[in-house]
Amino acid sequence: MADDTHILVVEDDARLRERLARYLATEGFRVTASHDAADARAKLRSLSYDLMLLDVMMPGETGLDLIQFLRRGEHADLPVLLLTARGAPEDRIAGFEAGADDYLPKPFEPRELVLRIRALLRRVPVPAVEARSGPVRIGKAFFDLDRGELRDPSGPIRLTGGEAALLMALARRPNEVLTREDIAEALGMDDSGERAIDVQVVRLRRKIEADPREPRFLHTVRGRGYMLKPGF
Repeated sequence: MADDTHILVVEDDARLRERLARYLATEGFRVTASHDAADARAKLRSLSYDLMLLDVMMPGETGLDLIQFLRRGEHADLPVLLLTARGAPEDRIAGFEAGADDYLPKPFEPRELVLRIRALLRRVPVPAVEARSGPVRIGKAFFDLDRGELRDPSGPIRLTGGEAALLMALARRPNEVLTREDIAEALGMDDSGERAIDVQVVRLRRKIEADPREPRFLHTVRGRGYMLKPGF
C-alpha cells in the first residue's frame, strides 16, 4: 500500500516535521513537508496527495481552519489525520466536527501513527473486483458500492474517507441496524468514543438528506445504532 502513497505532513515544529518525514520515508511512503497552512495550500495546488498529517496548533491559520477550507473545496475527500498536543475528548470532537478522519494526540508512538495511516487509507474506496448488483438509491442520489462513489443528477457528491466508509458500511446492509461497535470497526476507530461516531453520522446526513434534522434515509435507532433505508 505504501509504495505509491504520497503524504503531506503539515507541522510547524521543524524538528518533529523532519523526524516524521524521515520515519515515514523508511516505511515506504512518499513524503512532502509543509511548515504552515499557507505552504500546504500552495503544495496542494501543484501536487496530488493521498493523505494529510496535520498539526492543529500552528501560528496564524490553525489546522482546524485549514481542514474546514479543504472540506469546502476540491480536496474535500482527502483523508486527514490530525496531530495535536491537546488530546482531551472535547478537542478530539472539535477535530472530527471540523472534518478530520482521525486524531492522534502527541506524544505518540511512530508505529501507531503508521498503523493509523494505513487504516485511513483502507477506508478510501477503490473499485471492487467482483461486480455487485447495482447502486443503492438515496433520494435523488445513487451510491455505487463498487466505486464508493455518491452521485446525484448534478454530478459526484464529495465524501471524506470517513463519510465514504460509513456510507459503505450502511449501504452494504440496508434496512439493518448497525451498532456503534459495527460502525467503529468500519471507521477504524478505537477509543474515540460514541460522540465521534455521532459526528460522522451528522456529517454524512448533511450530504444525503434534504433536511438533516428530519432524516429520511439515515435513521437513528435509539439504544441500538443506525440504519440506512434506501429509496426515493
